[in-house]
Amino acid sequence: MGFELIITEKPKQAQKIAYALADGKPKAIRVGSATAYEAIHDGKKLVVAPAVGHLFGLKEKEKGWDYPVFDIEWVPTFEYDKKAFFSKKYFTLLTSLVKGATEFTVSCDYDIEGELIGYNVLRFIFKQKNAARMKFSTLTKLDLIEAYKNKQKKINMGQAIAGETRHMLDWYYGINVSRALTTALKHFGTFRILSSGRVQGPALKILVDREREIIAFKPKTFWKIRYDGELNKTGISAFHETDKFWDEKDAKDVIKKCKGKDGFIEKFDEKIYEQYPPVPFDLTTLQLEAHRWFRMTPQTTLKHAQSLYLGGAISYPRTSSQKLPPQIGWKRLLTALSKNAKYTKLAKSVLKKEKLYPRQGKKEDPAHPAIYPTGHAPKEVNPQTAKLYDLIVKRFLAAFGDPAKREHVKITINVEKELFIAEGHLTLEKGWHKLYSPYVKFNEVSLPKAELNDPVKYRDIEKSEDETKPPRRYTQASLVHELAERNLGTKATRGSIVETLFKRGYVTGGPITATKLGLEIITILEKRVPDIIDEELTRSFEEEMEEIRGGELKEGEVLTRAEAILKKTLGSFKRNEKLIGEELNKANIAANHEASLGICPVCKKGYLIIRHSKAHKRFLACDQYPKCETTFPIPQIGKLYKTEDTCQICGYPIINVFNPGIRRTIRQCINPECKSNKSENEGKKCPKCKKGTMAVRTSRYGIFLACDQYPTCKYIEKIEHNLNTSSNKSTK
Repeated sequence: MGFELIITEKPKQAQKIAYALADGKPKAIRVGSATAYEAIHDGKKLVVAPAVGHLFGLKEKEKGWDYPVFDIEWVPTFEYDKKAFFSKKYFTLLTSLVKGATEFTVSCDYDIEGELIGYNVLRFIFKQKNAARMKFSTLTKLDLIEAYKNKQKKINMGQAIAGETRHMLDWYYGINVSRALTTALKHFGTFRILSSGRVQGPALKILVDREREIIAFKPKTFWKIRYDGELNKTGISAFHETDKFWDEKDAKDVIKKCKGKDGFIEKFDEKIYEQYPPVPFDLTTLQLEAHRWFRMTPQTTLKHAQSLYLGGAISYPRTSSQKLPPQIGWKRLLTALSKNAKYTKLAKSVLKKEKLYPRQGKKEDPAHPAIYPTGHAPKEVNPQTAKLYDLIVKRFLAAFGDPAKREHVKITINVEKELFIAEGHLTLEKGWHKLYSPYVKFNEVSLPKAELNDPVKYRDIEKSEDETKPPRRYTQASLVHELAERNLGTKATRGSIVETLFKRGYVTGGPITATKLGLEIITILEKRVPDIIDEELTRSFEEEMEEIRGGELKEGEVLTRAEAILKKTLGSFKRNEKLIGEELNKANIAANHEASLGICPVCKKGYLIIRHSKAHKRFLACDQYPKCETTFPIPQIGKLYKTEDTCQICGYPIINVFNPGIRRTIRQCINPECKSNKSENEGKKCPKCKKGTMAVRTSRYGIFLACDQYPTCKYIEKIEHNLNTSSNKSTK
């Protein structure tokens, strides 16, 4: 008996779809350690199997390190990427299942990435040219049944080809440019992966341009004048209408003129206005709001949102839409939320409204609506995920709320013909504020009641000195928003691009600061190969991919243009490779010095910098590798700070480690064999169980003593670092 084979993007999606469509309980099919599900739906046999993301990736046909390279092909990811080896079992699962399938349906996420995942499985494993397509925005039973019932006869080929084009463009730029930079640096005996890409380059330039503005900024001193008075027996403070006095003498003249003088109300303006509810969340605005309230990075927000989606609690998060169409069933969703005790009162207050209609934003997404809660409460989520869910629910409710009424009062006080302005803002009717609480923050400033010509009795007048501030640095969330505004990258990739900039050492901190390496990389690229960081060029490719998606442009045209541009650009790079390498080497040395945690105690020439292993574990290593192979283990969590101290016991550098678990900074010698990292209790009997022996252990938080009978005995002791240092200076 043949069956319909349904391909999903994640194992959890496969399980949810199988349980939603099954007339009874689906049966698990195991091939090795991978699981698919067999279900009977209206008498028809279905098999639902996952692909765990991209089972195929791009790889050059011939191995090498030359550039530029454009001869690439799709191959199973586990064949060339060790980190993707887990995907082999799912490749094997799908390969075994296809033998009995007579129909095929793609039910991966409905966007260009999901379409490409399904398309690659279709053509490379199933050997099919097309398949039916399920389209849904939530993993609830009702929506999945509807998606299956109304499935499209074909996949969205335009979306799939746009996804393929994006991957190929990113490979062309990412691999070729990164190889060029890394090869140039290798001429000087230094190996360090230096990457740039189609979007990564312009993103870094945005940060570097801001850093240059800050570096070049020269503060300018100004003065402000505040007049304190008494109006109708109530205190009032007002600032001179000349907001900033650039000459102190002018400010002093005003103070001299008004000191000790009463005033009167020359003008009184009162305005009551409606403040409309916020629009529903798209991914970018969710990332901004999550950073504002919870200090979540964009990638962390996406991770938690994805978890909520897979759990059936919210709709698909990778959307650029700010609209909630009636088809999602507003009343049904609000009714479901009202059954959650935490939101009962709020949801019922919305349901009582005569007219139920959410405020809609301007942005649209052809694939998915704005992010909304399904009404199914998430189960067993961590605190961060729970916070994000609450934010999403409150935003959804607020979109249905009434406008808030606020009052703006502006009082102009005349003192010896000098005008001082006092402004107040008050919320008169909360409206949607009640639905979005506690994520509402407005200044509430009350002013005394006043009428024209009311006297204002003098209390005090003073000037304050300040200076102009440089432009603000970007946060991770505001940078993602900036990339979205400039149409650079996609809603799904912007967060990971920002994280890559941190991993490469191009930027640091929060707010984001461009490092010396980041500044120099952009300076070199601007001078030598400006096309690589050309924002307009990158944006034009984004627009062309949308045209491919809509069937207005062919994949080959875009790739041919990209290939021609890169050949010209990288040809110029190659001709100047050694010169560029020399500039990169200087930048690399300066960056290592800036980021180092001390001089290498073995070779005495190199700097100790943080490196990451293939297993993503961090450690200290000498930057003179491979000439010097010195490494030291370091705590896997916490911020590390350089000091100018050296240990008098062993002479090795001392670092400060901020331990987030206990929220304090620990001074620690980097030498694990140093006596300062040992304890007199090491090797002694465990004082708790009396059976085990105390031994030095290392966790992600640092070094400690623990009973060797763990987990039977969980006794631990801190190691108090007994440090005698040659200096007390530190550079935290």
